[in-house]
Amino acid sequence: MQEATDAVVVYITVPSAEEAATLAHTLVAERLAACVNRLPVESVYRWQGAVEAAAEVLLIVKTRRALLDALAARVRALHSYTVPEIIALPLVAGWPPYLEWLVAETAPPAEPPH
Repeated sequence: MQEATDAVVVYITVPSAEEAATLAHTLVAERLAACVNRLPVESVYRWQGAVEAAAEVLLIVKTRRALLDALAARVRALHSYTVPEIIALPLVAGWPPYLEWLVAETAPPAEPPH
């Protein structure tokens, strides 16, 4: 294990499997995330003065701290909620090959030789 200085996990909840798939594929395709897990969850929360409960999909996004602003902007542009959950948690440590893969998959694509 090695210290994970730039790696973060971002939690995002969405109301449907379809929206979860769209967000997951977009974030990975645009290299804002190396990987996104999609998990069905039951959420209980307070909204506009009332306690609510809803089936949602939790996205667990693996990315780099340096991409958080761009990732959050992209999520806000695609998300159907007025106030989407976008929270980042630092990774303390990780398996070195995984951390290297995460960085490589979120790096800008290499320019082809001219």
